[in-house]
This record gives sequence, C-alpha cells and structure tokens, in this order.
Amino acid sequence: MATKSVTDSNFDKEVIASTKPTVVDFWAEWCGPCKQIGPILEEISDEMKDKVIIAKHNIDNEPNTPTKYGIRGIPTMLLFKNGELKSTKVGASTKSNIIDWIKENI
Repeated sequence: MATKSVTDSNFDKEVIASTKPTVVDFWAEWCGPCKQIGPILEEISDEMKDKVIIAKHNIDNEPNTPTKYGIRGIPTMLLFKNGELKSTKVGASTKSNIIDWIKENI
C-alpha cells in the first residue's frame, strides 16, 4: 500500500474520520527536502501499513488545508489520531527519526 493522496475536499473523510492514525505530509513539487523524504515515507507506508496511514497533501494544488493548520514551511508532517491533531514534525528527517516520531504518537 503506497502513500495516499489527500485534497482539501477529501481531507476530513480520509484523515479526520480515519479509524487509523494518519500522517499527512504537506509537500510541493519545487521542494527539495520534500522530494528527499518522499521515498522514505513510501517505505514507512509499506512497513507500518497495519499501524498507520501515510498521506500526502500538495500545498500548491490544495492550499486551504495547509492554511487551516498553519503550515508555514515544508515538508511538514502532521499526525492525526482519532480525528485530532496529535503531533507535528517540521523539516526533512531520517527514516529512523520519522518512525520513532510516529511510534511515540500512535
């Protein structure tokens, strides 16, 4: 199961209403660090598919949700659990750091 793409219009259904904890990666095509963590998030999505959903949200195509959550820099990852924002991680990071952050919050 690869990462899931979310939009402003399906965010509530795919993320807030999700029964599984969901990490949303806010990214853009022009963002170098975003492209750096993209493959890492794909791997984590496969390895942790039973525990968490990894979703990607393109801030250029879908600007409303990032504004709502005060996203100022990318990449920013938000972890939602039971419909609530539980944790935020800003900036590119290593795979082990991202996995540790997810495990601490789910």
